[in-house]
Amino acid sequence: QVQLIESGGGLVQPGGSLRLSCAASGRTFSIYAMAWFHQAPGKEREFVARLQWTDGDTYYADSVKGRFTISRDSAKNTMYLQMSSLKPEDTAVYYCAGGIDGSGYRYWGQGTQVTVSS
Repeated sequence: QVQLIESGGGLVQPGGSLRLSCAASGRTFSIYAMAWFHQAPGKEREFVARLQWTDGDTYYADSVKGRFTISRDSAKNTMYLQMSSLKPEDTAVYYCAGGIDGSGYRYWGQGTQVTVSS
């Protein structure tokens, strides 16, 4: 019903910036919230940031507060993650997720690799 496609990942130097995009298609009117997660090699998937689609409210993991900004373009059904002051520990596959209610995230993108390295 909903398809999510991430883009914008790549290689960036420490201290640099990168913007990820997540384009939603299908029954996008059913989306309640969207979020970014990441997963580093050998580690569990971890929450990064959340955007409540109904009112634009946002919430961030402590590790990214002040450095990452989640936003949306409602007309384009697209969510963004502006990543600044990147650190090597930010290196991970970043996944876009969408939920149709407050019970969890039903839809997931394929992931986009972010590598922070010199």
